[in-house]
Amino acid sequence: MSLREVFEKNPDRRYIMFGGKGGLGKTTFSAATAYWLAQQGKKVLVFSVDPQASLSDIFQRDIFGKGAVEIMPNLYAQEIDADSHIKAYQEEIRKKILDMYGFTELPEEIDNYIKAASAEPAMEESAIFDAVVDIVVKGDYDYYIYDLVPLGHALYYLSMAKVYDEWINRITKLRQEMREHEEMVARMKREKVTEEDHILSELEYIKGRINQSSSILTDKKKTAFFFVVVPERMIIGDTEKAAQMFAKFDVPLAGYVVNRVLPTELLKNHCPPYLRNRIQMQAQYMDEIKQRLGNQVMGYVPEMQRDVTGLEMIKNLAGQMYGNGRR
Repeated sequence: MSLREVFEKNPDRRYIMFGGKGGLGKTTFSAATAYWLAQQGKKVLVFSVDPQASLSDIFQRDIFGKGAVEIMPNLYAQEIDADSHIKAYQEEIRKKILDMYGFTELPEEIDNYIKAASAEPAMEESAIFDAVVDIVVKGDYDYYIYDLVPLGHALYYLSMAKVYDEWINRITKLRQEMREHEEMVARMKREKVTEEDHILSELEYIKGRINQSSSILTDKKKTAFFFVVVPERMIIGDTEKAAQMFAKFDVPLAGYVVNRVLPTELLKNHCPPYLRNRIQMQAQYMDEIKQRLGNQVMGYVPEMQRDVTGLEMIKNLAGQMYGNGRR
């Protein structure tokens, strides 16, 4: 099955992720796929959570931290600014504390604690994860193309849904037990407890958001994850290992896309020795890919003549990946 057929035969798969080691072409594949789908009349958002992402470079537009930016009809791109989300999160926490406890001004020690907590290394990942949840659960687009960060960080983000869910389950259980204890004490004192448990409501709200996004990203009917691989021995082995790890988080693997394949036709011309050796070496690794990954390979993409930047080159890459023309 070709990469194009994967999309045509699975029209309900609206959440598409490209992953792999850094520098293999995940972002360019994400951009080309978004372009191709937009050409089919689908409203598409391609977004990145990588602070070093290059969607701005690829589309030749300043999109970082600006929300969803329209690139062309039906195609929108977004690069998430974690710092702005952290600041927004700080303000949200301050407001909730003021509302919950009726403060007119936030005590200095609490404000200092919020600032200190926001400086924790995990806060950036949490802010990005929360932003992804916002994007996924809104459902404003026909397709969401998710340009993942390199493998190690991608695993961390994907695991966060389970980690958050487990943590919130524990906290919610403790809060419910506290609530039951408070009600029992109130009954003994013949007092009436009518105040809403804001903390429990907030925890249940967060849990619902996480479960909703997690259920989407692990649903084989809605989501497809593609590994990008190149014909190099170390990359092939590392990608196989990563696929096994991703399976532990129930990530629905839709297949592999092989990038940067040197055309063997070059051997017919006056091919320099270095290039000849590279092509011959790639041929060996291509055989290895076919043996180890087999029919899970959805497409082979040749080495492009120049960097994929600008809509014209994105169009060329989309043609290589999905064929020219509309469906």
